[in-house]
Amino acid sequence: MKACLLSAPAAIETKPLKYADVAVPQPKSGEVLVRVRSCGVCRTDLHVIEGELPPRKSPVIPGHQVVGVIEKRGEGTKRFAVGGRVGIAWLHQTDGTCDYCRSGAENLCDHPTFTGYSVDGGYAEYVVAPEAFMYAIPDGFPDEQAAPLLCAGIIGFRSLRFSGIKAGGRLGFYGFGAAAHVAIQVALHWGAEVYASTRDARHQKLALELGATWAGGTFDEPPKKLDAAIVFAPAGEIVPAALKALKKGGVLVLGGIHMSPIPSFNYDLLYRTIRGKMARISCALRPRFPSERMCKCILSQRPTAR
Repeated sequence: MKACLLSAPAAIETKPLKYADVAVPQPKSGEVLVRVRSCGVCRTDLHVIEGELPPRKSPVIPGHQVVGVIEKRGEGTKRFAVGGRVGIAWLHQTDGTCDYCRSGAENLCDHPTFTGYSVDGGYAEYVVAPEAFMYAIPDGFPDEQAAPLLCAGIIGFRSLRFSGIKAGGRLGFYGFGAAAHVAIQVALHWGAEVYASTRDARHQKLALELGATWAGGTFDEPPKKLDAAIVFAPAGEIVPAALKALKKGGVLVLGGIHMSPIPSFNYDLLYRTIRGKMARISCALRPRFPSERMCKCILSQRPTAR
């Protein structure tokens, strides 16, 4: 099969991904083989490709927002039929035996594996994954719309839940990329006001077009104090600014897999709650795909060979 292979991390400008022929993987017990129809591109893929996340497998096929159809079933699999459409996300598998898994907090498992990082992912024609960690994709939901929800959607939704935001509350977003542009649609549906802080003028414009009350630069102070905020950007220097923008007792959620070092800040900013590492979602908390699409992803599609 054809696949995009990363042999060694390097700056993306050096084109470290190589389009190559590799063997079609075969499903083991509990796994299925999926023919890939669409795979989203995530900022975490860039962290893997450039080595900001230390390598776990080499070579590796990146990609963890995978939508495809079941091609072959391994021994003991019965959840999905051959030809069924499924989604594969970042969390490939957990050990199922540690204290975290046994208490229903498997997103905190100490021995997880990750799609496109510690196991091969979806920048390929085929991928294998445990059926227990897959999502059923409903009919009528286009592949290209479902794929971004398998990471950006998961991170955005879980971060929203952890923010505790209520109808009428003021919610800040720091960074306005894939996860934020989905999350704003849910937040507005819930009745929250959204304030977007992002360095890119195009993203500020997009936030306003999608219904944000206010949009400004990353370190611009929002016009009103916030009840909660989510940092989607992987930049630790944002954290003190986001804390400063919160009301006392507000909640700050750090939503990403990776973040640069957080600088020191004054103790008086800690009249707030910080919650972090939202991206490793628990199987028990996996959101269902909606039967009526509330969110629409804004996309740019490319064939794998490019």
